[in-house]
Amino acid sequence: MSEKEKLRIDKYLWSIRLFKTRAQAADACDNGKVKCLGTNVKPAKTVHVGDVYDVKTEGRKWVVKVTALLHTRMAYVEAIKYYEDITPPEALDVVTFQPAAFHTGKRLSKVGRPTKRDRRDLTEFMGDDEV
Repeated sequence: MSEKEKLRIDKYLWSIRLFKTRAQAADACDNGKVKCLGTNVKPAKTVHVGDVYDVKTEGRKWVVKVTALLHTRMAYVEAIKYYEDITPPEALDVVTFQPAAFHTGKRLSKVGRPTKRDRRDLTEFMGDDEV
């Protein structure tokens, strides 16, 4: 087996775009969120064509079958050609809602404190000269 034929599972999951970074893919492996045949997988496990992996990401649970090895990250439309999504339909219906992920701590644009211009317009409208 040559070096080009060997591929780590963390690099594969990152390259097919299931995880945003390779570090996240490795963490998922370390935390037991990636399984092959029901057993936890370490980040350095070698991927082979035909392997089936259960992967839990932030948004959903995936069951992917490796159809080809992808060593570099590509555009999504190209990356989906390297795996087959065989997730059962009942697993797709379950949506995990994580409200903490939506709150970033930043105020929405044009919502909240009025700008200096808004305050001037409001003062002019109300007729208050002594504010």
